[in-house]
Amino acid sequence: MTAAAYNWLARREKRAFLALADGTVIRGWSCGAPMDRLGEVVFNTGMTGYEEILTDPSYAGQIVTLTMPEIGNTGFNGEDYESRAIHAAGLLIREMNPPSNWRAEDTLADALARWGVPALAGLDTRALTLKLREGGTQKAFLCATGSVSPEAAVEKARAWEGLDGQDYATKVSTADAYDWPANVPAQAPLVAVLDYGIKFNTLRLLSREGFRVRVLPARSTAVDVLKLKPAGVLLSNGPADPAALHYAIATVQGLLGKVPIMGICLGHQLLGIALGGKTRRLKFGHHGCNHPVLDLRAKTVEITSQNHNYMVDADSLDPAAAEITHLSLNDRTIEGLEAKKYPAFSLQYHPEAAPGPHDALAAFARFRALM
Repeated sequence: MTAAAYNWLARREKRAFLALADGTVIRGWSCGAPMDRLGEVVFNTGMTGYEEILTDPSYAGQIVTLTMPEIGNTGFNGEDYESRAIHAAGLLIREMNPPSNWRAEDTLADALARWGVPALAGLDTRALTLKLREGGTQKAFLCATGSVSPEAAVEKARAWEGLDGQDYATKVSTADAYDWPANVPAQAPLVAVLDYGIKFNTLRLLSREGFRVRVLPARSTAVDVLKLKPAGVLLSNGPADPAALHYAIATVQGLLGKVPIMGICLGHQLLGIALGGKTRRLKFGHHGCNHPVLDLRAKTVEITSQNHNYMVDADSLDPAAAEITHLSLNDRTIEGLEAKKYPAFSLQYHPEAAPGPHDALAAFARFRALM
C-alpha cells in the first residue's frame, strides 16, 4: 500500500467530521467519496458483511456505524452486491484496511468513491454506538469536504427532515417491472414481488424454491399485481417510514384474501398496518446479524439479520385479525405475524440474509406451503 493511499496527512489532521443534531462533533478522516451528506446515524453490530450492508436498499437515508473495528479486509466484490448500487448515505468506521482476500475486485474506499458515498475512519465507533444506544438514533451531517463549519453542520443536521413520514421506497424501487432470471420451468408458480427495496438474495432464494419471479415497482396497485395471476405475492424489505407508504398499504389491503402473501421487514410492517395495526419508531432500531428471535409456536430461537427503525405496535393489533408468531428476545418487540382470516404472514427480520445467518431460510418453504 502506497503512502498516498494510506493518507497519513488526512489521518493526522482529521479535518473531516460527523456533526450530530445534539451538537456533538466527532472528527475523523475521509476514506470514501469527497462529499458531504445528511443522514440518520445507526449502528450495526455485525462482525462481517459490510458489502451486503452498504448495498442493501433498506439502508437508504442512513449513515451506518460499524461496531466491528477492522473494516475493508475482504475488499469489494460485485458478486456480493444485494442491489445494483451502494444505498447507505454514509459509513463510519474505526479502521479502513486494504483488502486481503482472493475474491476482492476492488477496495472498499474505491467502491465508496465510485458510488459517491462519503465515509469517515478514525472514529471511536464504540463510544458513538454507546451514545446512540443510550440517547437514540440521531440526525447528522457527515462533512468529508471540510467546506462546512462544525457549527453550520450541526444546524444542517437539526434542520433536516429526517426519515419519519418520508417515502424512501420509491427512491430505491425499480422503475420498471422485470423478470428475475432463473433456470425454472415456464410452468413454475409465479411470485409477484413488490419492490420497496428488494435484495438480490431474496430473489435468488425464491428462484431456488422453484418459483418464477416478477419484480414490480413500489407503486404497483393490487389490480396491477392480480393481472399477473400470481401464485403468491412477496412484500419486500425497504427503507424509512412504513406509515408514509399510503399507496403500498392500499395495495396490500387490496390483495388480502385474493392471493397468499409473505412480507419481509418493511413488508411485515405494511402487512401489520393493512391488518389494522400501527407502527412506531424504535429508540435505536435493530441493525445487525446477531438478533435472537423466539418462534412462539415452535418454541425455538433463530439468530437473525435485521435492519429497521420502526416496529408494529403490539397494542394496536386486533387479536382477531392477526396472531403474533415471533418475538425479539432483546426487547420483546414483534418479529412475526400471521393473518387470522387470510393466507398471509410476515417476518420483521431478513430470512434471506447473506452472508448470514441462515436460521430462517425455512420461511420460503413456508411461503410455498401457504400457496
